[in-house]
Amino acid sequence: QVQVVESGGGLVQSGGSLRLSCAVSGPISGFYVVAWYRQTPGSQRELVADISKFGTTKYGDSLRGRCTISRDDANNTVYLRMTNLKVEDTATYYCRFVGAGDSWGQGTQVTVSS
Repeated sequence: QVQVVESGGGLVQSGGSLRLSCAVSGPISGFYVVAWYRQTPGSQRELVADISKFGTTKYGDSLRGRCTISRDDANNTVYLRMTNLKVEDTATYYCRFVGAGDSWGQGTQVTVSS
């Protein structure tokens, strides 16, 4: 089964930047998508961005224009670069692998202070 592990979260001031990493391991075959979601307490997870096996990207409304998703195939890692962060971007950010199976990571906390 494919596993994903997030890293790179932390505390950042409003207006700052962060780069999250999602390390993907396991048997990867066929079409897949790697996605970043975020969730705040009491809310549903929302899509931030995703990238397909073929490099097609999609962005959700929440961070559109302030984030970039990319990948490093040599290291099986997907990145989410976030800029101009706002207090309302504070959330737990999750990586998700959707292919033959569906795997979620444990999440990484991003806290944006004013």
